[in-house]
Amino acid sequence: MFARAPIAVVLFALLIAGCATPTTDPRRLPAGSWVLDDAHASVIWRVRHFGLAWYTGRFDRLEASLDFDPADPQAAQLTAIIDANSISTGNAGFDRDLANGWLHADQHPQIIFTSERIERIDATHGRAFGHIVMNGRRINAVMEIEFYGGSFNMLAGGDTIGFGADMVIDRTDFAVGSLPASIVGTEIRIHIEAEFLRQGAPS
Repeated sequence: MFARAPIAVVLFALLIAGCATPTTDPRRLPAGSWVLDDAHASVIWRVRHFGLAWYTGRFDRLEASLDFDPADPQAAQLTAIIDANSISTGNAGFDRDLANGWLHADQHPQIIFTSERIERIDATHGRAFGHIVMNGRRINAVMEIEFYGGSFNMLAGGDTIGFGADMVIDRTDFAVGSLPASIVGTEIRIHIEAEFLRQGAPS
């Protein structure tokens, strides 16, 4: 049994070596089309309750596609789709109220963000200017993005890149909810964490 231990150590070392430290150097990252790894992605939202604490929830189902060249990040194109019925607060009854009564997910089951222009701030930060379609309304929006870098992901068997993003929207722009701002704030803060897997050859 103990003779097998060195083999296990070697295999573990090889596994760790295969999970390279991410790099943001565009010369070391491939361009191409990327698809969201939904097992490593999250959308968290927060809204003020009675002007006091920030009430927090999430969406459990989303998908996204990205055309991204690290050497030319301003040419990137992003589309993200959230299932409005997947809103989650830990209270199933309240989730149904939010999905049906606030987001009207029966009529508008998807929340869609589409980028139209990317602005580079520095090597790892940028802004995506685009629009959100939610509850039947289309409103311009800005997403603040941090690029974490990329590496070859041995576990996924391909190149992986990671991003964090933040966005602030006004729920009244989308006719979401009718309670006054003194009860539920109008500002919704959204935080996204996402990893993307490269698909096929570079575009």
